[in-house]
Amino acid sequence: MDDYVQEVLDLIEWANGDVKTTWGRKRAEAGHPKPFNLKYLGVGNEDLISDVFEERFTLIFNAIKEKHPEIVVIGTAGPFNEGSDYTEGWRIGTELGVPMLDEHYYQSPGWFMNNLDFYDRYDRNKSKVYLGEYAAHIPGRQNTIETALAEAIYLTALERNADVVQFSSYAPLLAKEGHTNWNPDLIYFNNTEIKPTVGYYVQQLFGQHAGDRYYPSLLTLSNPDEAVRKRVSASVVTDSRSGDVIVKLVNILPVSTKTTVNLTSLNVPEGDATVTVLQGRPEDRDAKPATSTLRVGNSFPVELPAYSLSVIRIKK
Repeated sequence: MDDYVQEVLDLIEWANGDVKTTWGRKRAEAGHPKPFNLKYLGVGNEDLISDVFEERFTLIFNAIKEKHPEIVVIGTAGPFNEGSDYTEGWRIGTELGVPMLDEHYYQSPGWFMNNLDFYDRYDRNKSKVYLGEYAAHIPGRQNTIETALAEAIYLTALERNADVVQFSSYAPLLAKEGHTNWNPDLIYFNNTEIKPTVGYYVQQLFGQHAGDRYYPSLLTLSNPDEAVRKRVSASVVTDSRSGDVIVKLVNILPVSTKTTVNLTSLNVPEGDATVTVLQGRPEDRDAKPATSTLRVGNSFPVELPAYSLSVIRIKK
């Protein structure tokens, strides 16, 4: 293990070391004298969390912590969100004080809708989470409005729990048509075309309108049934760089629904905002977002189309 641990330390030196160091010099000789500013390093990926794994992970983690305390080590909690690997991965992470753990899970759309409180229950004093792999899967493993909106509604919950879930990434990302061993993927391509999926547009909208401060919100629906409530969600954030207010609204009901957005505490001026809507039938695979304008203010009505994600961006 000594040689392997040293390779990990050499990797960090190659990425970040001064050109006067052994591996920093090699990086410069390869054409990149400027350090890459590596901040995070994942150790492990969907491993069987055994005694051997724990021993080896501990050696690597302690070596990085001693030599490079500035690096955030991301541990692993196995390939599922439950079971022995998940439990043992979290035990090791807690005992060692690992800054962040990588969680993976692929579930049905219903699971995502029924687990919007999944991270509400996490201990805020333990390791942070990188949700490194996730996606909604249906029979036939296609990427549709149904799966995309299940991911969208779950992303509103991740934004609410950003103090725990610091990163998330859909998986897999890229696949060449005719050469895949996994479906669905986010972006398909061939030798002449790039083919984003409907799920890609959800990730794009959340990525382009992420914000950096979250505001608690309350959705009032005319139908208080729990099954209805789980299919409608909201997230309100602001972007400190632009000052913009961003409202994301997801409706996975088969009918449109009306609500009132109250932003009095944010002192929103009256005017026109942009609203981008992704909508379609549950089975649709080719839906694309469309952008229009919406009259807004401290309080304004909005109608959410059936099976839709709406992103309202308000300039202040």
